[in-house]
Amino acid sequence: MNYTFDFNAVTLAPLLQGLWVSLQLTAAANVIGIVFGFALALLIMSPYRVLRLPFMLFVEFFRCTPAIVQIVWIFYCVPMLFDVFLDPMTMGIMALGLNLMAFNAEAYRASIQAVPREQLDAGIALGLNPLQRVLYIIFPTAFRASIPVLLTNGIVIFQQSALVAIVAIQDLMYQGKTLATETYRPIETFTVVALIYFAVSFPITQIVGLLERRRQILVS
Repeated sequence: MNYTFDFNAVTLAPLLQGLWVSLQLTAAANVIGIVFGFALALLIMSPYRVLRLPFMLFVEFFRCTPAIVQIVWIFYCVPMLFDVFLDPMTMGIMALGLNLMAFNAEAYRASIQAVPREQLDAGIALGLNPLQRVLYIIFPTAFRASIPVLLTNGIVIFQQSALVAIVAIQDLMYQGKTLATETYRPIETFTVVALIYFAVSFPITQIVGLLERRRQILVS
């Protein structure tokens, strides 16, 4: 192979600007996923079938279709069908947030089902109404149990944020594609892009592993 590598051609400034956009997308999507994912979990656990089924379909749709299809559909179909026009960043946050909601809802559902019945009985004995039991007993317990999965889902959504480059949001992947086109150095550029994604994701995976080990020790 006669190819000569030249990593000096890779300018970090635009990649870091793109990384900042990716982190903003990820942070906003995680807020939506963590907060509304819990509410969605409660809805899909409703004893009322008419209320439960639409939200179950929502979860299954986002879990069983590719994220890139969801992003493209929201960007192009929502404005056409509902006459709603938002800036690309907001649309990207919406697409990633809805995706994360569905996956977090399943994590919360499993954790809610594991809340000890004794804690709920104690809340009833103390005179807490259903909303207070959710806020003070179910949510704190389910959230703590779900933290490893929520963090893992957060890493996944950070990596999937690269898909918004297809709709011209100037995230890390978009900046990488632009730089590779300008410098004619795709190997060096996308190697650096991959290393940046790895540098952000790897520490969080280690935190998830640590939390899982601590949890196993506490359980045992």
